[in-house]
Amino acid sequence: MSTSTAPTGKPAKAASPAKRERVFSGIAPSGTPTLGNYIGAIRHWAAEQDIYDNIFCVVDLHAITVPQDPAELRFNTRQLYALLIAAGLDPARSSIFVQSHMHEHTELTWVLDCITPTGWLNRMTQFKVKAGEDRELASAGLYTYPVLMAADILLYQTDGVPVGEDQKQHVELARDVANSFNNRFGETFVEPRPIIREVGARIMSLDDPSKKMSKSGSDNSYIALIDEPAAIRKKIARATTDSERTIVFDENRPAIFNLLTIYQALTGQSQQAIEAEFAGKGYKEFKAALADIVVATLEPVQQRYKALMDDPASLDALMAEGAAKVRPLAQATLRTVLEKVGLR
Repeated sequence: MSTSTAPTGKPAKAASPAKRERVFSGIAPSGTPTLGNYIGAIRHWAAEQDIYDNIFCVVDLHAITVPQDPAELRFNTRQLYALLIAAGLDPARSSIFVQSHMHEHTELTWVLDCITPTGWLNRMTQFKVKAGEDRELASAGLYTYPVLMAADILLYQTDGVPVGEDQKQHVELARDVANSFNNRFGETFVEPRPIIREVGARIMSLDDPSKKMSKSGSDNSYIALIDEPAAIRKKIARATTDSERTIVFDENRPAIFNLLTIYQALTGQSQQAIEAEFAGKGYKEFKAALADIVVATLEPVQQRYKALMDDPASLDALMAEGAAKVRPLAQATLRTVLEKVGLR
């Protein structure tokens, strides 16, 4: 067997593996994730673990921008962490941690607060939506949480952030803050870009297809990842359809289009194949098949989740390991920032 050599006669060095882009994803512990969260985000995160250098964060600091029950928040944080791993995020291939376990997030946020113009925050549409009509009673944290989100992203020198259209503005703010800091203090931060997914990223409510599937709706509007099979079947059986008889992908028929979108996302079949499968069949048959697919998809997730929640010591160890894994990068970034602004 011959050995390749460089022109000098010395053995050629093996090519270095290409550096993967770093991607940061955060999800708030605001209750059990829904099937919409799984289809729109979590399953993509799991599938892309060997494509990107992934950092996944349970953003519990963001949760307290609105009133929280402390015990419920603690439980929701652990539950979400366990569900992310149960749904396929691998601590050996990705960094998975809880935001409040890393004090660097809040330290960097204060520095960035001090260089972010209030005019930029006044343009944030999400504050206007979340604060409602009585903005005078909204917390200062809710007003400035886009800066905390920018700190989350910039702390890890992030290249890209997968978000929906409603969060794109926050990534653009992070980019503006990074650019402003770099211009003022010298190159420090990577300027991130939003990663927008167009296909299957928006699963709608089961009882009102004009609204996104959300835990804030009625119990029958969403499927939680830990719903029992009987509950899943009941919710799908009750899901809104229409008076038509054909089962086809028609965006002008949003209710059946939403259910078909879920079916396609979980089976990977083409629209044409699904329409052929249910040609001549009724909604009852289709809903039964959809319920079977959802139950089968969530069963292994629920089994892994239960095993993690039944072993709190192991779950604690995983969370500690996740924070330890990202801490050197966070510390290096914060140290550089503090030196550049004169705090070290």
